[in-house]
Amino acid sequence: MAQHVAPPTATTPVLPAKLPIGAIVPWAVFFGILMLVLLYFVGAEQGATSVVSGEDVHEWVHDARHLLGFPCH
Repeated sequence: MAQHVAPPTATTPVLPAKLPIGAIVPWAVFFGILMLVLLYFVGAEQGATSVVSGEDVHEWVHDARHLLGFPCH
């Protein structure tokens, strides 16, 4: 029984698609601002710098505050 083997063919390498920097910058700025807002609420939302009155935000982020090393007591 004879088997036919196809001759090797030249293949071109597949290159990954490149994202233009203009498509990444708005998302990077958005997530950077979002992270700064979250960092503020976890780290500084209490006392004299409080934006929201009461202790609700402090209680919601209390464990995250300890996990990240922010003092709160």
